[in-house]
Amino acid sequence: MRDVAIIGTGMTKFGSLGRVTSRELVTSAALEAMEDAGVASSDIDAVYIGQLSGDIFEHQMHAAPGIPDYLGLPNVPSTRVEAACASGGLSVMHAIMAVAGGFYDTVLAAGAEKMTNLPTTHVTEALSMCADDVFEVSLGVTFPGAFAMMARAHEKEYGTTAEMRAAVAVKNHDHALLNPKAQFHKKITIEKVVNSLMIADPLTLYDCSPITDGAAAVIVVPWEDRKKYDGIAVKVRSFAQASDTMSLHDRKDLTGFTTTKIAAQKAFERAGLEPKDIDILEVHDCFTIAEIMALEDMGFYKKGEGGRAALDGETRRDGSLPVNVSGGLKAKGHPIGATGVAQIAEITNQLRGTAGRRQVPDVEIGMTQNLGGSGSTIVCHILERGD
Repeated sequence: MRDVAIIGTGMTKFGSLGRVTSRELVTSAALEAMEDAGVASSDIDAVYIGQLSGDIFEHQMHAAPGIPDYLGLPNVPSTRVEAACASGGLSVMHAIMAVAGGFYDTVLAAGAEKMTNLPTTHVTEALSMCADDVFEVSLGVTFPGAFAMMARAHEKEYGTTAEMRAAVAVKNHDHALLNPKAQFHKKITIEKVVNSLMIADPLTLYDCSPITDGAAAVIVVPWEDRKKYDGIAVKVRSFAQASDTMSLHDRKDLTGFTTTKIAAQKAFERAGLEPKDIDILEVHDCFTIAEIMALEDMGFYKKGEGGRAALDGETRRDGSLPVNVSGGLKAKGHPIGATGVAQIAEITNQLRGTAGRRQVPDVEIGMTQNLGGSGSTIVCHILERGD
């Protein structure tokens, strides 16, 4: 197995982007990543694209070949990866495995979603198809409803309060103010979060990530080839994936995800690292409770202490463990297929020292956690600053 480097990143603005296709969004992000890396189109050996549902959102199946088509990459193999909200993270993981295994030398991994074409009710219905249709969706369970049950369970077991969840939203909105490509540039308060519109009790409007358009891309090459290109290289230390039951009722505990525990543990073991070695994190905060549970399940906090950490400011950009400095899904936005790629792009840029006003000083090792469905799929990556 070869060591692997990420040498280029690209990302569109996230938000409601009007009359544009996901294919055009990926093209924009990919060209930015290729320019950043100093990679020519003729260098690209393969493409992996994370996308949830071009068929529902854009009436377009078989989306993968459209990417090399628009990029002018004739006959380059292109593969779509779908794992609900973890589609993007898995597209990068497959690109890394392809390069590590020697199948390809220069791979474009990207993710995109064009979601705002549909009304909110239709988007909610489309997203619910990532849960168990037999036992949950058919009975009216949506993702806000599923994560509301988790929030209640966490509240009952550990005393996690609405103010603790709100602190996650406030922090991530503050971080997004420093990210020009984030969907929201709006400062909020704990009071505003707690008193906003109830979506699924106890989760309010500001506990939930938005509907978003956008794309992100990274360029992956063998570590030994990194100096052939212009891009500042970041080393892939490890990655891991885990799967769980589709239905929540088949799980023993609703206060966290076994998948996150397993994927994080495997990633740490493969990297020869521990949670204390990680300097910066991007985790999947589709709902505020999800960020709290992720940090506990990954081993950064004991169960029940993640909410207090947010309230005490430990996970802020200037705290002891910076989390979601990009703004997270909550404020940067959540275009499903792009999310996991955007997480990796953010950690890459932080480790390179190229994150602009939101740069965290002296970071050496970063980690991502990308979640699919109600935790049925988790993928984690650990990256390290290069030479």
